[in-house]
Amino acid sequence: MTSGPTHTKMASDIWSVADLLRGDYKRHEYGQVILPFTLLRRLDAVMAPTREAVRARDASLDIQNKERLLEIAAKLPFYNTSEQDFSTIASDSQNVAKNLRDYINGFSPNVRKILARFDLDNEITRLAGAKILYQVVGRFAAMHDLDKLSNHDMGYVFEHLIRKFAEDSNETAGEHFTPREVIKLMVNLLIAPDADTIAGEGQVINILDPACGTGGMLTAAEDHIKSINPKAEIYLFGQELNAESWAVCQSDMLMRNQRGRIHFGNSFSDDGHPDKKFDYMLANPPFGVEWKKVKDTVEAEAELGHAGRFGAGTPRINDGSFLFLLHMISKMEPVEGKGARLGIVFNGSPLFTGAAESGESKIRQWILENDWLEGIVALPDQLFYNTGISTYFWILSNRKAKKLRGKVILLDARDQWEKMRKSFGDKRKQISDDQIKHITELYVDAVGVAADAEHPDHGKVKVFATRDFGYHRITIERPLKLRFEIAEDTLAALESSKALAKWSGREALIAALRGSVGSVWWTKKEATDALHAAAVAGGAQWPGTAALLKGLWGAVSVSDPEGEVQKAKDGTVLPDPDLRDYENVPLDEDIDAYFAREVTPHVPDAWIDYDKTKVGYEIPFTRHFYVYTPPRPLAEIDAELRELETQIQKLLGEVTG
Repeated sequence: MTSGPTHTKMASDIWSVADLLRGDYKRHEYGQVILPFTLLRRLDAVMAPTREAVRARDASLDIQNKERLLEIAAKLPFYNTSEQDFSTIASDSQNVAKNLRDYINGFSPNVRKILARFDLDNEITRLAGAKILYQVVGRFAAMHDLDKLSNHDMGYVFEHLIRKFAEDSNETAGEHFTPREVIKLMVNLLIAPDADTIAGEGQVINILDPACGTGGMLTAAEDHIKSINPKAEIYLFGQELNAESWAVCQSDMLMRNQRGRIHFGNSFSDDGHPDKKFDYMLANPPFGVEWKKVKDTVEAEAELGHAGRFGAGTPRINDGSFLFLLHMISKMEPVEGKGARLGIVFNGSPLFTGAAESGESKIRQWILENDWLEGIVALPDQLFYNTGISTYFWILSNRKAKKLRGKVILLDARDQWEKMRKSFGDKRKQISDDQIKHITELYVDAVGVAADAEHPDHGKVKVFATRDFGYHRITIERPLKLRFEIAEDTLAALESSKALAKWSGREALIAALRGSVGSVWWTKKEATDALHAAAVAGGAQWPGTAALLKGLWGAVSVSDPEGEVQKAKDGTVLPDPDLRDYENVPLDEDIDAYFAREVTPHVPDAWIDYDKTKVGYEIPFTRHFYVYTPPRPLAEIDAELRELETQIQKLLGEVTG
């Protein structure tokens, strides 16, 4: 998405304040000053038209609870009763810290709560100590266009600034902000199937983003719904862990006079909306971020089973992506009511990470068996500011259209991008409005496109049954075949065996067996008889416990395909751990038929250990869209090499004259 020059210039002007901070602040600390001062100046500019009316109304009221009356005077959901503003603060160099604090304390409680997240008082003290507070205030006071920017464009300004600070702080790949065109595409995919319903009368819609950052996804969702139905009543709910991002989001909601609530805290350990259900949810949670800090809380809730949010399973500790999805699923409006749809941005890991019956596999299984996964859309790489990795939209719904029940859409949109004129961090690609429209249309008509082999995008869309992603993980065993021998290596192994380390008869046994070096036996009985005789002849003690015998046979035994098949006491053939293999058998395929077809012809003595069979689920997205590209003919490569050699010889001739 392209944007006008106004917010770009404003972000550049604001960023120039960093020149004043250089030397007294490190680069990663600039945001501690620039973000709260930008917010203060934005509020100051917006309040200017009604500033005097608020002061007059405040002076005329001699009551305790006058917040609502002052909001009416301000014609805004917030106000400031101080006699100060940025122009008066900037005009008094001797009292700038005192006047700035007075100004901050004059704000309505809802704004003071936001500013408290910035720890602004300590920053004022630090700036004053560095003797640059007056200059910083003056620079912001000189910015006269902050009230002219729409809330939408101001969101761009804050996102630009936060992205710059994130880059300077060396944030991890997951700590990124979502480009607006990516948000627009997600909102389109989420809302498009419901356009007719949304356009109806009396629509009251609740939307949640449990990792809302500065609120870009929430406001974009509202704007899109309003474009379909201007009369819809929309409530925006969110949660954010980063204090500065929460403050920016909360201030934006305040400016918009938005209904809903943005909670500050960790969505896993401090659910900000515990009893609330939502019609739409969307999120771009951080990728690959560990959840070790909230491990005890999450695991305690997981113990509650499906009475809690994490009953389906928990992912590995170093990636909490799936926890966000489980959290969102728990908040879906029940299908008995209106039902719900949700969209979430993941990297490739949740598609396949985790073996059969691991936490991740169980989560995928639970989602697919409940028929909630509607589709996955693969996006181009290099779309995000702080990471160039490939990403995927997961779209879930508990009220899937009839034609999609029991099915999952896979849509490959990795080629839907255009190169940006100028890169921003790792972001070198963008999705145009036409491409967003094209992807949305493909998704909505996915079943038809997948069924029509003549459709130009037929190869980009596939529709699978939910069970197609399930498999049985079977364990294939082969018999343990051994020969038995005494060699110098055998004696060395006996010498170093941990099982025999504390046995007093070890040295005598090794000495007794030394005379048998070079001996080989092809059955265990022959080996037992010969070794026992050698021990008796050498006056050595024979190992008398199972542990000692295990140590002896471990040194004497050698795996050999021509060796004797080893059996347990009950006659059961023992498996060879080194030859153990595994196969993933499609869930709806007969395991024995698969084994007879794929395994037995190659290893006739193999068998399946049915006790170890597990059920797993994975979504091998790239495998389904892989197109084999044959290598170039050798003659063509050879001709190209000869041509290069000719060019090199020519160049060398020019150099040597």
